[in-house]
Amino acid sequence: MPTETFEFQVEARQLLQMMIHSIYSNKDVFLRELISNASDALDKLRLEALRDDTLDADVSDLHIDIETDAEARTLTVRDNGIGMSHDEVVQLIGTIANSGTAKFLQELKQAKDEATAEGLIGQFGVGFYAAFMVADKVTLVTRRAGRSEGTRWSSTGEGTYTVEPVEDAPQGTAVTLHLKPVDQEDQLFDYTSRWKIREIVKRYSDFITWPVRMAAEAPAGQKEKEEGDGEEAKATPEPETLNSMKALWARSRDEVSDEEYHELYKHISHDWTDPLETLRMQAEGTFEYQALLFLPSRAPQDLFARDHKRGVQLYVKRVFIMDHCEALLPEYLRFVKGVVDAQDLSLNVSREILQQDRQIQLMHRRLVKKVLSTVKEMMTQRPENYATFWREFGRVVKEGLLSDHENRDAILRIASFATTHDEEKPATLQQYVERMKEGQEHIYFMTGESRTAIENSPHMEAFRDKGYEVLLLTDPVDEVWVETVPEFEGKELRSIAKGEAGLDEEETEEAKAEREKRQEDFAGLLSWMTERLGEQVKEVRLSSRLTVSPACIVSDTDDVTPALRNMYRAMGQELPEAKRILELNPGHPLVEGLRKAQAERPDDADLAGTAELLHGMALLAEGGELSDPARFTKLMAERLERAL
Repeated sequence: MPTETFEFQVEARQLLQMMIHSIYSNKDVFLRELISNASDALDKLRLEALRDDTLDADVSDLHIDIETDAEARTLTVRDNGIGMSHDEVVQLIGTIANSGTAKFLQELKQAKDEATAEGLIGQFGVGFYAAFMVADKVTLVTRRAGRSEGTRWSSTGEGTYTVEPVEDAPQGTAVTLHLKPVDQEDQLFDYTSRWKIREIVKRYSDFITWPVRMAAEAPAGQKEKEEGDGEEAKATPEPETLNSMKALWARSRDEVSDEEYHELYKHISHDWTDPLETLRMQAEGTFEYQALLFLPSRAPQDLFARDHKRGVQLYVKRVFIMDHCEALLPEYLRFVKGVVDAQDLSLNVSREILQQDRQIQLMHRRLVKKVLSTVKEMMTQRPENYATFWREFGRVVKEGLLSDHENRDAILRIASFATTHDEEKPATLQQYVERMKEGQEHIYFMTGESRTAIENSPHMEAFRDKGYEVLLLTDPVDEVWVETVPEFEGKELRSIAKGEAGLDEEETEEAKAEREKRQEDFAGLLSWMTERLGEQVKEVRLSSRLTVSPACIVSDTDDVTPALRNMYRAMGQELPEAKRILELNPGHPLVEGLRKAQAERPDDADLAGTAELLHGMALLAEGGELSDPARFTKLMAERLERAL
C-alpha cells in the first residue's frame, strides 16, 4: 500500500493551529497526555488478552518507554499495548470525536486565563494533539496486537498528514516528537533533559498502573567497545523506572504509614504542615471508586479570594485527569484536598460533563457526608482537632447553610458559636438547647462586628439580667444564614435585635398589668415621637429588652439588618431602605423626664431636639451611622452648654 496523504478534519485543523501557536503556558502537559494514552493502550491489551485466548500478543512485560535523543532533538513515548490498525489510525488520529468538540473549541477561545486553558486539555479526547505544542513534526508508528502489518502516521500539523504501511513495527504504539528549539520565555523547555522528564512524570503520572521507564544514563566517559577488540562489552544497565506506581488510596490502611499520607498531602496541597485529618473511602459494587481526602490544619491565605483554586484531584483508573475537580465537592468545602480515583468514568470528560454525570453526583453526595461525619466524629473523639478545624474553617463551612439544603441539619450539628455562657469556649446548638432555662422557647442570637460590640449592645441588657444565653455571631456569613435557618430541634432562632424581644411571654399577671399601665402613661409621648421622627423611624414604642440604656434601635421581624444591607451594597446590589423601630426604656430617668416635659410643654421646640438626640444615641450605641452627624453634634453642644 503506497503512502497516502489526508487532510485534517476542519475542527482538528483549528485545534492544531491553537496548539501550534501555544495557547497553553504550561506545555509540560503534552507528556502527561501521551503517557495517559499509552497507559490506556496497555489497559486495553490486558483486557483483550483476558477475553480472547487466541490473541497473539505478548503481555508478559507491559510498560511505557521514554526515549530521548539530544542531538536529533527527538522524544519518543513507546508502549507495547493494544496498538492501532491502519483504519483506526485514520479514524482516531485524523479526526476528533464529534462529542464535545465544538464545546471544547468554544471554551478554549473563551478561557480568560492560562490556568483555565491548561485545565481543558485532555478532557475532550484531544490529548494527542498536545504534542504539537512542543514539536514541529510528530511521527507515530503502531501495530495492532495480533496483526502483522504496522502503520506510520506523520504530520507537521499544517493541515495534512500521511499514512503508510510498515513491515517490521513492534506491537503497540511509538510517538516520536521532533522538538521545537528551547525557548524559556515561551515555556518551551528542553524535553530531552532527563531531569525534566523525571519532573513531569513524577508530577502527572506517578500513580500510573504501568511502569514508565527511561534508559539508564551511561556513566561519564564510558564508550561502546568496538566488536572484535577482544574485550567483553559491559552489560547494558537496567532502565530507570520513573513512577512509583504507588496509588496510596488503593492500598489498605495498614500498608501505608501516616508519613506517606502526609507526604502525599503536601505534594497535592503545596502546604508544609501535616494535615489535621486523613479520610479514606472505598466504594465497591456497581460504581467503584477510591478516595483519599485531607482536612488541612490551617486555612490558606487565599481561602476567600475569588481565584482560589478548589476541588480535589480526579484520577480515572490511576490516570491523572484533573487537578481541581470542582464537581466532586461543594464550594463550602473548598479547603478539602485529596484524590478521587474512579473506575468507570471516561478519560475524556469536561468540567461541564462532570457536573451532570450521575456517578459524579453520587460521589459528590457521599464525599460531603464523609467529610461532615468526620468533623462530627472529631467533636466527640478529638475535641482539640475539632477546635482547630472550626477556628480555621468554620466561616467557610457555614456557607453550606445557604447552599446545601440536603446537609443543612448536619452542618448545624457540627457548627459551634461564641456565646455569653463562656468567654473562651464556643458552644454547639445542641449544647445551647440542653442549657436553655425552663420555659425558654427560643434560641437567642445577635449578629455584630465583634464579641465586645455585641456584649456592650443595649439589646443584651434584659437577656443578661434574666440569665438567657445568647449566641454571639460575628462572621459576615452569619448575617445571611440566620435569615434562612428558621429553627433547630423545634426551637426558633430569634434575633434579639429584631422584632419584639419576646420576654413578656412568661410575665405574671401583676407584671402584665403594670406593663399595660406604662403603655397607657407613655401613649402620648410615643405618638408624639413617632410623628416627630417619622422620616427616620417606622415606630416609637416601649421596650422590654432595656434595663440600663434609655433607647435602642431594632429592625422589624422581616426586615433586612443594616449589616446585611451593607454587604449587599458592597456587592453592588442596592436594597430598598426600610425604616427601623426606636424602643424606649420607660424606667430610664431621661425617658421619664421627656414624657413629663412633653405632657407639660407640648409646643416646646427644644423637646424635638431631645427626641432627635435620643434617636442618635441609640444609633451610635449599636455602631450605626448618623444620617446628619453635624446636626447631632450641634444639638449635643447646645445641651451641654445649658448644663454648665
